[in-house]
Amino acid sequence: MTGPEGTMGEAANSCVRALRATDAAACHQLDQAALGGLWSLAQWQRELSEPGRIGLGHLEHHGLIALACGWLVVDELHITAVAVAPGRRRRGYGRQLLVALMKQGRASGARHATLEVASHNRAAVSLYQACGFQTAGCRRNYYSDGGDALIQWCRLGGRG
Repeated sequence: MTGPEGTMGEAANSCVRALRATDAAACHQLDQAALGGLWSLAQWQRELSEPGRIGLGHLEHHGLIALACGWLVVDELHITAVAVAPGRRRRGYGRQLLVALMKQGRASGARHATLEVASHNRAAVSLYQACGFQTAGCRRNYYSDGGDALIQWCRLGGRG
């Protein structure tokens, strides 16, 4: 990604761009389909409008197919969501957005990134490890289904 206006993807009708408050409904819909509904529509509206938040989306002619969001907290990027539409997984969209989010976080002064991931979500754990994340701890029974959350950290380059 070169800037907030986005870059064209492989297909002529595809681009990666910064998410805006006007994208909240599409983010909420993707969240419901891909993540089971982590946030309400109001939470998505806040996420995309408050300062210190970064949201990136991969859009195709039929709408939002992937997103990655994070919060800038002092010198840390806390990744809050990475989602890919169920029918579009395993094609590199999640990795593309995660890497772009990490680069934008670094450019904004973050030296480390952190996230929480369900220990049973092998695809996500593999993606994060491939992008340089390491498990730093575990929160037992963190999720409503009793699942554990892995706490993962990654240095974003440079000194840190």
